[in-house]
Amino acid sequence: MNNITIKQSVKYITILGSTGSIGTQALEVVRDNPGIFKVAVLSALKNSELLIQQAMEFRPELVVICDESQYLPVKEALSALPIKVLAGEAALSEVAAYPKSDIVLTALMGSVGLKPTIAAIKAGKNIALANKETLVVAGEYITALATEYQVKILPVDSEHSAIFQCLVGEEQNEIEKIYLTASGGPFLGKGKDFLSAIKKEQALKHPNWVMGAKITIDSATLMNKGLEVIEAKWLFDLDVDQIDVIVHPQSVIHSIVQFTDGSMKAQMGVPDMKLPIQYAINYPDRLKNNFKRFNFLDYPNFSFQQADRETFRNLDLAFKALRKGGNMPCILNGANEIVVEAFLKDKIGFLEMSEVIEQCMAEIRFIEKPQLTDYLETDKHSRILAGELVTKIKI
Repeated sequence: MNNITIKQSVKYITILGSTGSIGTQALEVVRDNPGIFKVAVLSALKNSELLIQQAMEFRPELVVICDESQYLPVKEALSALPIKVLAGEAALSEVAAYPKSDIVLTALMGSVGLKPTIAAIKAGKNIALANKETLVVAGEYITALATEYQVKILPVDSEHSAIFQCLVGEEQNEIEKIYLTASGGPFLGKGKDFLSAIKKEQALKHPNWVMGAKITIDSATLMNKGLEVIEAKWLFDLDVDQIDVIVHPQSVIHSIVQFTDGSMKAQMGVPDMKLPIQYAINYPDRLKNNFKRFNFLDYPNFSFQQADRETFRNLDLAFKALRKGGNMPCILNGANEIVVEAFLKDKIGFLEMSEVIEQCMAEIRFIEKPQLTDYLETDKHSRILAGELVTKIKI
């Protein structure tokens, strides 16, 4: 048989959150594959300096700076280039539906990613999802919308990407259980006495992954794993009892699928987010790359242990929110975003974050069958209450 090379057409990508950890790594993938990917849209919250540098290198057709006070500096810096500059959070939804884009990478942090994701789905765009909060806040709504518009949601989180990769070719086989692996964060094995005195500088030192500040704190509290549990329910259409979390400090086995015959499949690799990013934006094809390769001799031992949901209560709260359903995960997420911000500003202690989240879950009105407006209102009220509770704490 002759070796036939089929030229792949260029895939245009919208990157929402291009100056964050996922966004910058996605651009590394684009840089390494200039004949395969081209950037259509870039957006940043407020890092206008890096956004300008990215726009000058990758020459997108549209750029969004959410901080409207940075609009003029960005516009002036890019005035010599054929790039349209927009400002404000509402512009994210506008560019998410940009007709020329083939796939939208949502690398925004927090529930701000919800509206742009909805706009992209309604425009028929496949979603490379790094913004787990979108499914945490409104998973039932988003997955139903994706089905209606025949849009693929391709996970970028390393754990969900692992599950997704394990399921390729297994569409006809029933899942018995999935195991999301967790590194355990920087405080694995520590007790409440130790955690009560933790400062942000300690919590920001993750042992395996380089991430943004918010997700790093979430990893330290195990809330990140809790959000992933909720996200997994919607991505893979699972019941809560089909999802388990195991601590795997080496972060080499990224997650595991167990089928009904007892067979298990795991996806492995060195801790590097560029691999799941590349897999999502070029799905279903794999791309050859020069990423570091895994060497078994570097990891002579793998270890596993049960997650300590009593000490790291955020993980337990996430499971409780998922079991309750309705708008409860939305309450959990909104409150968590406020307490993490407060912790990073030294306004609340490490363990007190869980206390505020739990109180919000107890006090915010529960809605069993929320509509989109209910999710948005719940998110707003959760943030307000969490903020009020934080101001009452003295540290």
